[in-house]
Amino acid sequence: MIEKRDPEPAGSPAGQAAADDCVFTTARLRVRRWRASDHPSLMAVYGDADAMRWVGDGRPLTEEECRSWLEVTRRNYRQRGYGMFAVESRQTGEVVGFCGLVHPGGQKEAEAKYAYARAYWGQGIATEVMAGLIRYGASVHGLEHIIATADPENLASHRVLEKSGMTRGELRDEDDGTRSVVFDWRSGQ
Repeated sequence: MIEKRDPEPAGSPAGQAAADDCVFTTARLRVRRWRASDHPSLMAVYGDADAMRWVGDGRPLTEEECRSWLEVTRRNYRQRGYGMFAVESRQTGEVVGFCGLVHPGGQKEAEAKYAYARAYWGQGIATEVMAGLIRYGASVHGLEHIIATADPENLASHRVLEKSGMTRGELRDEDDGTRSVVFDWRSGQ
């Protein structure tokens, strides 16, 4: 289910949860805007060296970097109406990971990102959420082109992205000297 939202809930100070911060749901999951209270869950995922192996430079984030990322995400919500989101189990309410649409370095195309706690790997969660994220970006924000990048050796992410409707593209040289495989989705594909 896709729900249209205002970019910033009226009367909600930064860090305060909106009455309804859900952006979309899937069969098993609820995807919602970040809250200040998500910091421990962010640290559990982004502070885990194994979970971060394929993310960015492969280095776990510090507590300060996670706090800063919460602020960046709030700015993205105000500027674009989207950014990173928390992924919760509909059954337990527990945060199992994070996903979102971002524009790293100001790139034109929205880029889909995700990371999940290791306890939830291999359960189809990433594919379920990624397909919902693409639908959300297209139907609520009118995005016609969404990309995702993955390390050439991260075959699990390649499968997730392909199963969610993205097409494998070329290798891209990144600013940090690494290379990524670019996957993309275009409306009408």
